[in-house]
Amino acid sequence: MSTVILYGRHAVFAALKNKNRKIIRLLVAAENEAEVRKTFGNINFYTASKKEIEKIVPQGAVHQGFALETKPLDPPFLSDFLSECADKPKCRVLILDQVTDPQNIGAIIRSAAAFNVDAVILQDKNAPYESGAMAKAAAGTLELVQILRETNLSRTIEALKKAGFWIVGMDGYAKQKLQDVEKNAKLAIVMGSEGAGMRRLIEESCDILVRLEINKNVESLNVSTAAAVTLYELSKD
Repeated sequence: MSTVILYGRHAVFAALKNKNRKIIRLLVAAENEAEVRKTFGNINFYTASKKEIEKIVPQGAVHQGFALETKPLDPPFLSDFLSECADKPKCRVLILDQVTDPQNIGAIIRSAAAFNVDAVILQDKNAPYESGAMAKAAAGTLELVQILRETNLSRTIEALKKAGFWIVGMDGYAKQKLQDVEKNAKLAIVMGSEGAGMRRLIEESCDILVRLEINKNVESLNVSTAAAVTLYELSKD
């Protein structure tokens, strides 16, 4: 992917504040000019009509008069991330297996940022790339959490284990509960999609499978909601 169009105030402002972003052009509606100048000084931008902005964002997108063409962020290398975590007694990683909806992933990234997750890991082949929809759902937090893209999640899990991580798989049918997990440790939480769940090999790679306790009349939660509840529970002392 050569460029991506971000839209909406939170996503655009967060990207502009990220020194690692390579900005190509910024489109701003006339009524937003003063705020952009106040926030970013003499930044270069093009004053565009709402129709001009609507031409470059997805149909029906809530752009709020902001659109930014930019290069996607370069994903970090797993080895570099593990080096960063080497001396941290508590480190949190969220692994998404078969989660493919960009808005769900964006919402999960927002929760990951809120509850101090150090990285989100996606399978490179089957997960969507950075997009305006993902960034909008993340509400600016796409710039705050490291997003790693790995070819083989099984090998990635093995590398995490060697680095001292305990692999926790979320499974609605597990016998053990999330509260049984030791929080004072390096944890990698694995979540699958609502329908397919984790793949068998990924599930077998987990050190422990746990469930969220929910009303028995409710079959499951949306994966972004489940992620938020899980990460909140693990963030409590």
